[in-house]
Amino acid sequence: MVENVIIVGGGHGGAQAAIALRQNGFGGDVTIIGREAEIPYERPPLSKEYMAGEKSFERICIRPAAFWAEKNVELLLGRTVVNVDGQAKKVILDDGSSRTYGALIWATGGDPRRLDCPGGDLAGVHGVRNRADADAIMAELADVNQVAVIGGGYIGLEAAAVLTKFGKKVVLLEALPRVLARVAGPELSAFYEFEHRGHGVDLRTGVGVTAIEGKDGRVSGVRLVDGSVVEAQMAIVGIGIIPAVEPLIAAGAAGANGVDVDEFCRTSLPDVYAIGDCAAHVNAFAGGARIRLESVQNANDHATTAAKAICGDPSPYRATPWFWSNQYDLKLQTVGLSSGHDQSVLRGDPASRSFSVIYLKEGRVIALDCVNMVKDYVQGRKLVEASAMIAPAMLGDSGTPLKDMTVQ
Repeated sequence: MVENVIIVGGGHGGAQAAIALRQNGFGGDVTIIGREAEIPYERPPLSKEYMAGEKSFERICIRPAAFWAEKNVELLLGRTVVNVDGQAKKVILDDGSSRTYGALIWATGGDPRRLDCPGGDLAGVHGVRNRADADAIMAELADVNQVAVIGGGYIGLEAAAVLTKFGKKVVLLEALPRVLARVAGPELSAFYEFEHRGHGVDLRTGVGVTAIEGKDGRVSGVRLVDGSVVEAQMAIVGIGIIPAVEPLIAAGAAGANGVDVDEFCRTSLPDVYAIGDCAAHVNAFAGGARIRLESVQNANDHATTAAKAICGDPSPYRATPWFWSNQYDLKLQTVGLSSGHDQSVLRGDPASRSFSVIYLKEGRVIALDCVNMVKDYVQGRKLVEASAMIAPAMLGDSGTPLKDMTVQ
């Protein structure tokens, strides 16, 4: 019987793991070790409502401070685990102190991938991964006229939308031929490129960055592969994350891109679990491939899976992936994983700013991207979960609700 659980990481996964342990009847000691000084809070609003000033920090906290005391969850904040001793079942912290565990849940997520070009460490160059990042950006904005956003994924696009609302001139630079290239089809990419340009964003695709130019130690521009320089007093970098798993890998845990886990979120180390962005798991919605899934849904569902296993009620991870993004007055809701699709069906007219893209693989529905189309998102989820085979012409008929589709 496990007597105590240490959770490393105070984000969505770590917080939910502690909550799920108590919900599943775990009566032993629970400790969350987080490297930030703040109590657990939501990360997605950082590049959306929090940066826009629409939500205070208190409103993005996962639970109020009093909750953790009520549930007898110890918060050890502002501390980092630098070493794991799997044999002694012990974690060593950055101040040299150590804690023993009965079970360990690794929920550290990842660190923003940094630019590997000259000038990447200049003042005014920011990622958007934690509260300090968002606060630093907001604190500097008064002295900024033009911002270069490097990376056309969701973080970059959301930041561009917020900064445009603040009246800043935004230049968005994406190295690939289209934005969202790794996560969506060309129809959705084209729509968001059109929308951002319509809101005044100077959006450029197929452009590489060779250096960040500086003046007096602060960013003054971004030099591109063609030698031109984009003037900017701030650069926001959104080019992915690097899984924060070094202590686990050093301790002997299996993994390459993140740390490998089984269907119960167990690593190859005894009584050590990994969840969320840093955990590479076999996912049925990815065709059985081993992937890392960077989403709140995955972090929360992984956390519940690990907690149930620790409490002696193992239930394999089978959760349906979903994701969302807010940009301007557009709400994108995604269900399933579109990677590997061989056909896409446009449902509705993008010009109406309310439409869906349905992704198929070998004739079966594997994912939907729904823009301002909540009904399609809700009803399409069942098609994804059933791997439904429906005629593309029928899927594209926006006059017929997805719930009324006849499966072939």
